[in-house]
Amino acid sequence: MEIILKTDIAGLGYKNDVVTVKPGYGRNYLIPQGFAVMATPSNKKILAENIKQIAHKLEKIKLDAQTLSDSIGDLTLDIAAKVGESGKIFGRVTSLQISEALKEKGFEVDRKKISLDTEVKFVGEYVATLDLHKDVKHKVKFTVVAD
Repeated sequence: MEIILKTDIAGLGYKNDVVTVKPGYGRNYLIPQGFAVMATPSNKKILAENIKQIAHKLEKIKLDAQTLSDSIGDLTLDIAAKVGESGKIFGRVTSLQISEALKEKGFEVDRKKISLDTEVKFVGEYVATLDLHKDVKHKVKFTVVAD
């Protein structure tokens, strides 16, 4: 029996996959639970149209992420932190501070999409990675300076 999956099912397939299962498994579990629908010709046409529309939307999101990455370019951020005599900073530099520094420069990046490559403990230059899209990653240099 052929079915179209509506959700990801471990060991079976991913959303929008057309898979073959035993009739009892499909009729008694997958379809009643809302995990799948029958793979009739009309449902297959609907699936093809949905995939085409989703691909178009995903391409636009990827293009927007690439545009943001290109506009940030080789930007270097300055982040002020309280520093002791030895050059060690008090506290930490976090993705929130980097996000705010980017916002001051005119770029809106969610702090959850920023990861630090190394732990920031001293004054100096560091690199953060912006995860703008699953295919678009951008490295941003930032300098920690004494406040």
